[in-house]
Amino acid sequence: MNSAHLLKDKVILVVDDEPDVLETVGEELDMCIVHKAGDYDTALQYLLSYTYDIVILDIMGVNGFELLRNSVSRGFPTVMLTAHALSPESLKKSIKLGAVSFLPKEKISELRTFLEDVVLGGAKPVWEKLFDRLGGYFNKRFGPDWKEKDKFFKEFEEELKKTSQHRKTD
Repeated sequence: MNSAHLLKDKVILVVDDEPDVLETVGEELDMCIVHKAGDYDTALQYLLSYTYDIVILDIMGVNGFELLRNSVSRGFPTVMLTAHALSPESLKKSIKLGAVSFLPKEKISELRTFLEDVVLGGAKPVWEKLFDRLGGYFNKRFGPDWKEKDKFFKEFEEELKKTSQHRKTD
């Protein structure tokens, strides 16, 4: 099954205050129906007016966490895409507020793969796959012991391991 097929005709909202990011995401996801919003108010209107298969939110500049709350409350699988807010804190906040994935903007060329994980995962969080794919990257950016330093991430990872073991035994 090729990837274009998995994402074909999915309705996606992408929110970012940088027009070139909106354009790049549009090109990456040319098999999808992509709505683009460059600011919080437009994004909120879209969230309230349409149903989305996936929502992609920037954090800075568009009040991404507030949009995340809205998106999650409407039941849309939401992926955070960030450059400036790339930190353990914003990753933690994204997880707590119900995002399904978190992607550094410099990995935007792999966006399709990450969104396929979300689709294949039945729109459930795909943190385990994300950490598998980006563990090394996060370690480089955040320091090798970033997870050990924070009780939240330690517990979160244990929870992920338990869940994946349950899935294997079911």
